[in-house]
Amino acid sequence: MENVRELMEQIIDAGTLIDLVLSYVRKKDPEGFQKVDVRPVMLKDGLYYQFTYHYKNKATHENMAPKDAVDKIQDLLGNYFRQGQCFTREGDYQILISKKFKVNILKKSPTKTMKDLSHNRRKKYIIPENIPNPFLIRLGVMNEKGKVLANKYDKFRQINRFLEMVADVIPALEDKGEGLQIVDFGCGKSYLTFALYHYLTEILKLRANITGLDLKKDVVDHCNEIARELGYGNLEFFVGDIGQFQGKERVHMVVSLHACDTATDAALVKAVEWGADVIFSVPCCQHELLPQIHNEVMGPMEKHGIIKERLSSLITDSIRANLLEIMGYATQLLEFIDMEHTPKNILIRAVKSDRIPKSAVEEYKRFKAFWQINPYMERALGEKLQKRLQG
Repeated sequence: MENVRELMEQIIDAGTLIDLVLSYVRKKDPEGFQKVDVRPVMLKDGLYYQFTYHYKNKATHENMAPKDAVDKIQDLLGNYFRQGQCFTREGDYQILISKKFKVNILKKSPTKTMKDLSHNRRKKYIIPENIPNPFLIRLGVMNEKGKVLANKYDKFRQINRFLEMVADVIPALEDKGEGLQIVDFGCGKSYLTFALYHYLTEILKLRANITGLDLKKDVVDHCNEIARELGYGNLEFFVGDIGQFQGKERVHMVVSLHACDTATDAALVKAVEWGADVIFSVPCCQHELLPQIHNEVMGPMEKHGIIKERLSSLITDSIRANLLEIMGYATQLLEFIDMEHTPKNILIRAVKSDRIPKSAVEEYKRFKAFWQINPYMERALGEKLQKRLQG
């Protein structure tokens, strides 16, 4: 079996394996696997080999590092299978193992071509990997060669996920010549703010002016420094509170990511008052309605603090979406990032349509009465909302 190991080490070390099929089990077991496929896959931390075990009614998968893959293949051919069909870029190998474990390896001309492993790894991103990007390098997401740092890969995916959501609504932005006006409330370290500016101005070649707002002066100063270094002349950051922000008569897009509690509502109200074409909001820490919600029928949920807290968050975001509908926005609640990374992963995306669903007002009234709540957004929207609720 040493010549089998030598062959597999040579193929895997060279990275030329396209596909390997192991078949003809030595002992037939109705419960055991009948065939194994092995192929290379590119994962975020490098090249692996995926073993697919075919059973009678199912298939299971296992990814292994190159050295471990060689050991596993030798084990499978030495103990389970009598044949291996190995397809590489240089040639096809047929590995035959007799009942007495005599090995015969036959080589023929190659019949398969290597596939682009990037298709195995992930879909094409708006901001691609392995191409140096100045703002991602400056923010510590990429190195100077364009490789995404391992501890920043989730942030890289989040950035691209956000830009995908923005791409869907670009046609809704009405720039009448003055350039797009965008406000990002609670921008924090501004990964997504910089990404949005890059996408609109560098990729789509649109004119855009983005204002980032945050309460922390050191963060604002740092972001302004980076914007100057990158030559992002129409990206500015200011210290300020969402509710008190002034100085914009027309805003095309409002972004509010992880603004705590009613700060999210304040950002949504501000967006409605501006008549923003598009709103993006990822709520955080929805505490306002927690002490308010009550319905005797829901007692089994209300008596458990952790359940009531989650329930409150869902009710709050549902109310926000409902009120945006009443104010003339087509609204969606979307998954922003995988739930495994954070439970606060709901994104509200609203696009101005001026069409109010007939059911929206009555749904809101029934929902509000059912939970016995008085939401901040209703109070903040004032007369403008009351006219629609009454009429």
